Amino acid sequence: MYNFDTDIGTEELAHLEIVATIVRQLTKGLSAKELEAAGFAPYYIDHTAGIWPQSAGGYPFSASEFQSCGDPVTDLFEDMAAEQKARTTYDNILRLVKDQEVCDPIRFLREREIVHFQRFGEALRLVQEDLDSKNFYAFNPSFDNGCARN
Repeated sequence: MYNFDTDIGTEELAHLEIVATIVRQLTKGLSAKELEAAGFAPYYIDHTAGIWPQSAGGYPFSASEFQSCGDPVTDLFEDMAAEQKARTTYDNILRLVKDQEVCDPIRFLREREIVHFQRFGEALRLVQEDLDSKNFYAFNPSFDNGCARN
């Protein structure tokens, strides 16, 4: 009933591809000296000019970035928080970058994060409406089968 996550997840992977393409376009043709002067020497040593997803702080992307506990309410709040964090990241990029060829796709990605936040919010409302309101926080509806209600 709530399988829209796959659609949003697929789109999020496309977002990663868009950002990686932007980074590649901005660094294509730079020499090792230019990369070093820009502060990318450690990155260059490990990856040359290849794209290696990592945070601005240098932490590589990993599956540990995903949070899930199996409770639909908790997981949807986590999804909503992730969308807001991504929107904030795009806001910060737009404050720093003035190149329109970079800003335009970043604005598009920012808009998509807002839409995803809204879709997760709608899903949360549907899940909450589907739950027994008297036992809303008494059990995990996807796991307990109502046994914890007693």
